[in-house]
Amino acid sequence: MSYNFLNQVAVVTGGLSGIGLATTIKLLQNGAKVIVGDITAENKVGAILDSIKKASGSKDVKFIRTDVTNYKANQELVSYAVDQYKDLNLVFANAGIVTPNEGAEIPYEEWEKVINTNLTGVFSLNKEAINYWLKNNKKGNIVNTGSILSFVGNPGLAHYCASKGGVKLLTQTLAIEYAKKGIRINSVNPAYIDTPLLRVLPKDVYDALAAKHPIGRLGTSEEVANVVAFLLSDQATYVNGTSVLVDGAYTAQ
Repeated sequence: MSYNFLNQVAVVTGGLSGIGLATTIKLLQNGAKVIVGDITAENKVGAILDSIKKASGSKDVKFIRTDVTNYKANQELVSYAVDQYKDLNLVFANAGIVTPNEGAEIPYEEWEKVINTNLTGVFSLNKEAINYWLKNNKKGNIVNTGSILSFVGNPGLAHYCASKGGVKLLTQTLAIEYAKKGIRINSVNPAYIDTPLLRVLPKDVYDALAAKHPIGRLGTSEEVANVVAFLLSDQATYVNGTSVLVDGAYTAQ
């Protein structure tokens, strides 16, 4: 399905890999101008940006190194978008990390890093975008990346589950607060997605992970990007404050 993002300016965090990369390409293919904030190693950025331009057929993509755990970096990301393209319309707050460790064994520093990346980073970017729209009397649209673990627990991932559960309720609360200002805020909540990170797992581990999903396979980044694009589009104008599961019926069990 195609959408009309012509002359729309989008910010995507974590936009050089996985779901973020697929969404960056999808937005560009449908006419958006995209600012990517990411912390991918500097020597890899140029090649990834070239591949994005080739896949999307668009050159309207720019990159700024962004550590979402740093509040000032989120301010700079929004300022850069406005600087480069004179506006900001769409935000995909997608950057996130996961580090397996059982609850009481999680070092405090690891807890802090996961929460600061997955939750505080999302809040910071949401706050900056909302403030821009309010200050300029503009409408805006945000999609935050949650997870199936925004809904259910998972042993060994207490910090990740806490962060993603927070994203779900942050999204809902901000949507209520700013709905009358013409600002929509939703979240997309994927199950396990077939990324290069998972493809290095031993085949039996990979197959067992896929079998957890009633659909019988892992999802693709493109399948999640399709949902993000819908939520950001004008075809979803009455969808606000919702947490859309993209999980092959994982949480329906």
